[in-house]
Amino acid sequence: MTFKVAAAPISWGVSEVPGWGRILEPERVLSEMAGLGVHATELGPPGYLPDPPTIIGRNGLELVGGFLAVPMHDPSAAESSVAEASATAKKIAAGGGEIVVLAAATGLDGYDERPQLDDAQWATLIDTCRRITEVVTAEGLRVAMHPHVGTHVETEAEVERFLADSPMPLCLDTGHLLVGGTDPVALAERHPARIGHIHLKDVRADLAAEVRAGRVGFADAVARGLFVPLGDGDVDTEAMVRSVRAAGYHGWYVLEQDTALGPDSDDCGPRRNTARSLVHLDEVFSRIQEGR
Repeated sequence: MTFKVAAAPISWGVSEVPGWGRILEPERVLSEMAGLGVHATELGPPGYLPDPPTIIGRNGLELVGGFLAVPMHDPSAAESSVAEASATAKKIAAGGGEIVVLAAATGLDGYDERPQLDDAQWATLIDTCRRITEVVTAEGLRVAMHPHVGTHVETEAEVERFLADSPMPLCLDTGHLLVGGTDPVALAERHPARIGHIHLKDVRADLAAEVRAGRVGFADAVARGLFVPLGDGDVDTEAMVRSVRAAGYHGWYVLEQDTALGPDSDDCGPRRNTARSLVHLDEVFSRIQEGR
């Protein structure tokens, strides 16, 4: 019984959101991942790593895939979104990766505002997903929808509607699902055949509730410590892993702890927090392997 574990640059504060925070150099981020014993990573935001991402291989890592947030509900933006997905898939394929992790962006900067979609816009989103699936699979890759705070697939109702309307599998992101009001363990139990990829996060339920109620913006909550190392928050990581393994999931577990580095932030914090998550995850895996 093996578990495939990867990391992602967002755990080091690397985000596509304008003004998110200080961005550490790729060489430092990748070398710290490798130094922790991680052997694979996702790309990070568009443009962060070179094309093709040979820097990953130089650090002894392999490429899993990459995150892409594009608007899919707007007919005027659909062509450019499909084209961007195609370009992203080509880059991932050139680097030896296997999956595009897709999010239904609003078209606004950041993840603090989220206009509601009407039925026509939702239908466009579903059709754009179909078109993106075609261009991604043409490169020999898989694609999964990532329910994400501040996107058009965020709440439990939206996740269930998406699963009913599209055959695309999900990226089960334990943190974003919980912030959006979905129990990730229950979701995996309801739809075991639809889990195509996993992002492992832990979150503080108190801050998640503030975000869900609209009292705190997502970026502000991240700065206040919304995401914490695995085992320090309110996500039952072990129950989720047991559930998906029992359902036959053998894909990647990507460690992600959304982080924003301010001007006075400790640059060593991301490495320490990822190390703590790895220890917790190793304990979880060991108990499962030993049948405990």
